[in-house]
Amino acid sequence: MQRPNKAKTPRRPGQKKTSNTEKDPVGVYCRIRPLGAENEECCVEMISSSTIQLHAPDGLKANRNGEYKETQYSFKKVFGINTTQMELFEDVAKPLIEDLIHCKNGLLFTYGVTGSGKTFTMTGSPGEGGLLPRSLDILFNTIGPFQAKRFVFKPDDKNGMEIQGQVDALLERQKRDNQQSVPKTTSSRQKADPEFADMISSEEACRYENVDEDCCYSVFVSYIEIYNNYIYDLLEDAPFDPIRPKAPQSKILREDQNHNMYVASCTEVEVKSTEEAFEVFWKGQKKRRIANTELNRESSRSHSVFTVKLAQAPLDADGDHILQDKNQVNVSQLCLVDLAGSERTSRTRAEGNRLREAGNINQSLMTLRTCMEVLRENQMCGTNKMVPYRDSKVTHLFKNYFDGEGKVRMIVCVNPKADDYDETMLVMRFAEMTQEVEVARPIDRPICGLAAGRRHRNRAFKDELSRRLEERGGPSNAGDPALLNQLMESLPALPHFELVDPADDHSLPRLIEILEQRLRVRQMMAGQFDKTANTLKSMIQQFDGQLNAKETVLHDQRCKLSEKEKVIISQRTELERLEKKSKTLEYKIDILQKTTDMYEQDKRSLRQELETREQRLQRELTDRRRMEQRMNGMMTDTKLKWEKECERRVNAKQLEMQNKLWVKDEKLKQLKAIVTESSAVGGFPSERPEKPERPSRERDHNMGQKRSASPSPLPTALPVHPTHRRSHSAGGDKWVDHKPRSNLDLDTVMQPILPNAIKVSTPNEKALSKCNKYVLRHQELASDGEIETKLIKGDVLKTRSGGQAVQFTDIETLKQECPTSSSRKRRSGEGAAQTEDIENWAPVANTSSGFGYQKRRKP
Repeated sequence: MQRPNKAKTPRRPGQKKTSNTEKDPVGVYCRIRPLGAENEECCVEMISSSTIQLHAPDGLKANRNGEYKETQYSFKKVFGINTTQMELFEDVAKPLIEDLIHCKNGLLFTYGVTGSGKTFTMTGSPGEGGLLPRSLDILFNTIGPFQAKRFVFKPDDKNGMEIQGQVDALLERQKRDNQQSVPKTTSSRQKADPEFADMISSEEACRYENVDEDCCYSVFVSYIEIYNNYIYDLLEDAPFDPIRPKAPQSKILREDQNHNMYVASCTEVEVKSTEEAFEVFWKGQKKRRIANTELNRESSRSHSVFTVKLAQAPLDADGDHILQDKNQVNVSQLCLVDLAGSERTSRTRAEGNRLREAGNINQSLMTLRTCMEVLRENQMCGTNKMVPYRDSKVTHLFKNYFDGEGKVRMIVCVNPKADDYDETMLVMRFAEMTQEVEVARPIDRPICGLAAGRRHRNRAFKDELSRRLEERGGPSNAGDPALLNQLMESLPALPHFELVDPADDHSLPRLIEILEQRLRVRQMMAGQFDKTANTLKSMIQQFDGQLNAKETVLHDQRCKLSEKEKVIISQRTELERLEKKSKTLEYKIDILQKTTDMYEQDKRSLRQELETREQRLQRELTDRRRMEQRMNGMMTDTKLKWEKECERRVNAKQLEMQNKLWVKDEKLKQLKAIVTESSAVGGFPSERPEKPERPSRERDHNMGQKRSASPSPLPTALPVHPTHRRSHSAGGDKWVDHKPRSNLDLDTVMQPILPNAIKVSTPNEKALSKCNKYVLRHQELASDGEIETKLIKGDVLKTRSGGQAVQFTDIETLKQECPTSSSRKRRSGEGAAQTEDIENWAPVANTSSGFGYQKRRKP
């Protein structure tokens, strides 16, 4: 037995042991479709009924000799552009139907470039039915009178069939009729669906004559598609949810007890007529995936497989009922495959899903070519390479046809236009190579060892017996019940009377006369019966003699058969020994293959781990370099920041010292003025006090001090009171002024002025993206009970991800203090009046990078 993932071991020529190992090559046919337009360039020419020639288009370059290359390819038969669908069916598909009726499997598939006519060849059009509807038509025309009732045969979900009893089948038929889930169809040719017309005309209807009349038949069909290397059931009735539609569930391949591949849980519909079968096919055809491409308006995007399964079982001796034995059921199937066309994405300009579909189609067709090449090499060179069936669902599903028994037919469809020349060349090479692959020839399978045509021979024997009885003078229908009834009716009827007197002389003689007549008729019937019985006995003796002669011949044949069986047993023993040896070698090969796979997997995992570590190391090096650059930048920024901070602190310290020195000078001047005024009052001569010196602008902005009016006479020139103090912030920078809602508005003299500012209560990305400076107003309660406002300033920087970040660079503190009136009171009314014009300045610290300030006058 062959494992599902191993190729069948080919035998060298001359090593065939029995006749059942004979092989036939794959039958490859070629069909040329007509050109789409008359002015198109043609590159394919039909030379003979089995040969075509390819001409290079004018656009291609010539060879070294300056001539265009012309290549010829031979096939089993070539069908030109004028070939009808009926002619193609008679030569290609009809022999497969005959094999199907004789319990032999078959595979027929179309192959070619997109737009070469594969679907038309397989399905056809109204009035021009393809291979599929014609195959169904001849099948039902042949087995129509011998079909079993519905639900007598039932699939066992394991690629086999079982026979149900009459009661179970009747219950299922009643259940089906009540549900009305499947519409009833008659055998007459009528349209079951308005979307398609009759595919075959009544003049083209044909049937196969050689059919076993002692068997009952039943036909089951299934329809699947292979899309993106997944198998989907086109006949599955899945519930449709318009709100949340679910994707169709893919199916899996399994192997049955005979090592045949099948699609698990696939829907198999029992059909009783051509119309019903084609209606089921059309139901699945509506679900098949097709799309509009640059090369074909309705291009198939998947491989479709329509399977016709024929189950047959023998009848009992009376020919009335099927034998209730599952082992006597024979199942054969014919697969009609419409492969999707190969295409180049450079021509179709496919994108997205179309590109993915084209890639999967080309990959599956490439796997089919690879399997054919390996099979050809194994058969011609005697090698034992593993055929990669499992690389694609298409090749894995049809593995049994190439490794087992059955006829394989391929129709190569060709589009002769010049644009498809390159793809057509590849198709021709594949077809030429496929013809060299051989498949085991199927053998005839007798039905349960009984002679075929029992009902026909019994009828012939009865006719012959009647003829011989008639020749010998006897009744030809002596055993007919109608004749016996006629003789019984010819007897005299007994009279109806009542005997009341024993001395009645009238009734008794009449009764005696009637009984004597009946006795004479009975004696005549007994004589005729004896004569017929003797004639029949002589005929039976004659047949016994013939039967004894035949039994003697049969005994001799049995002796010869026993000798042949001994030879077969010895050969079977040798075959079993070789099969055991082959299993042992296959087991060793399997172990070696698993070991190799483990090593390959370890190698791939180690290589992947190495690549991962290299990538991780490269990423760490990149992160380290990036971190070094960031740290260098941070060090530079920190250095500049601290340099600015040191400069700011030095400036603030100098300003503080100058303010203290100005305060001391002011105190000395006031003391001098008091001393001078006291001396003047006491009679001492005094000079006019000098005009006090106007303090500098730096002294005008002293923090934490109250400036009072001078006791000396007012100067002749008015003092300068600037309303604003300019700083660096009054430049062209744009600021984000972040003032929380909880802040209090303080009536201080100095307030920061930001001319180019966006005032926000909460920072946001939109405001930060428009500015390059940021300031936060933060209020808190100082230790002396006054409200202290801190202005936290920073720069707005752009980040790599496209956002903004704030780097704080400075903090400025504004503090409001209440002036002490006790130290500034004046004894005179003039001094008290002057306190009304005291200027109150808000204390300012760290003004090296300050704002513009506004001076307010206290009321």
